[in-house]
Amino acid sequence: MSWAVEEWKEGLSPRVLQKIHELESQVDKLKKERQQRQYQLETLEAALQKQKQKVEAEKNESAILKRENQSLMELCDNLEKAKQKISHDLQVKESQVNIQSGQLNSCKKDIERLEQELKR
Repeated sequence: MSWAVEEWKEGLSPRVLQKIHELESQVDKLKKERQQRQYQLETLEAALQKQKQKVEAEKNESAILKRENQSLMELCDNLEKAKQKISHDLQVKESQVNIQSGQLNSCKKDIERLEQELKR
């Protein structure tokens, strides 16, 4: 079959045959170069796709972390409010204890005074 492909070249001058050979070599070279570039393109497209998936996964993870962070911030706010309420309640109770302690001391003094009066 290759003889049929080469048959059309019969009778051409050596100069023309040389030019045809150069052009065929150039075509082969360009075909190889095109294949290499096609391979590079496919490789780059695959890498790009992988990077897109990675970015998408990181976006999803970021969204999850943001929601978790928001939830934790709300929890901290609630705990801080609870702490403030407990602290306030403690202060109120300490005040009540101080008042009652003062009343107790006053009652003790009254009892001592009354006991002293009874002894007299």
